[in-house]
Amino acid sequence: MIKLSLPFTEEKIRALKVGDAVEVSGVVFTGRDAVHKYLHEGGKLPPGVSLRDGIIYHCGPVMMQHDDGSWKCTAAGPTTSIREEPDQGQIIRDFGVRAVIGKGGMGDRTLAACKEHGCVYLHGVGGAAQVLAECVKKVRNVYFLKEFGSPEAIWELEVENFPAVVTIDAHGNSLHREIFAASQAKLAQLI
Repeated sequence: MIKLSLPFTEEKIRALKVGDAVEVSGVVFTGRDAVHKYLHEGGKLPPGVSLRDGIIYHCGPVMMQHDDGSWKCTAAGPTTSIREEPDQGQIIRDFGVRAVIGKGGMGDRTLAACKEHGCVYLHGVGGAAQVLAECVKKVRNVYFLKEFGSPEAIWELEVENFPAVVTIDAHGNSLHREIFAASQAKLAQLI
């Protein structure tokens, strides 16, 4: 298990390879469909938010707000990433993202952006939203809550030992592509 913690430098990211198991500790920002579309269309991040050398997590966490206004994360599982494929490469490039966490993998545009700009795709554990929420040690802030709603807002999360597997690395390798090719070959044999 590789401990991946702040700062998320290009050097650390380029040292990772497909199949590496990592535990992420530091700050991650959630972002789903609304955020990707907004940023792709030229939207600006709120003051104080930077994705440079950061991690964007494809997640719509379930949150509870305490009486004092603070938040607690009760579920934080990854959402299907391929929906973000049309926008993800541009966002990696324009905002200097070093890692994307999600599930299900991504396509060729994201693969190319990861290679060119030093980013990795980290596959999170699907179906373990409550377990992953235990890795969220603090909800530091929320942005665009009124504009996008809770699942689509940008949540700033402080995580510790968040488990994931590198399935797209910064060298042009994709476990998703390898599995798809192997499956196609096996299917061709059976037909």
